[in-house]
Amino acid sequence: MDVDTARQYLLGKPEASEDFPFGPDVAVMKVRGKMFATLSESDGQGRMNLKCDPDQALALRDIFPAVLPGYHMNKKHWNTVCLDGSIPLGELQRMMDHSYALVVKGLPRAVCEGMLVRHGREIISH
Repeated sequence: MDVDTARQYLLGKPEASEDFPFGPDVAVMKVRGKMFATLSESDGQGRMNLKCDPDQALALRDIFPAVLPGYHMNKKHWNTVCLDGSIPLGELQRMMDHSYALVVKGLPRAVCEGMLVRHGREIISH
């Protein structure tokens, strides 16, 4: 998966938006103002930071050499994923879905319930 494909997938999430609070080289994907991913490219290598359940974060780091502790993030809850082609597309999408779902679940109850009504349970089922 390249950076453009990852960006399209992340922004395809319900109510997702893109911001550049850290400068033009790092896209921050948010839902309702809360970050669920960052996306950048350096020397032709794409990277994204994704929120993750702490136990799952450790397991993913053990399974995939391209998954590292979150760069400039809380390493317990965030992974950096190198878009080097070594992780299957379906697994990358699952990781992005999981990050988004964790953030939606953490939104205030009324906001989360409103999103569920508008977009369905699939937004938090990952």
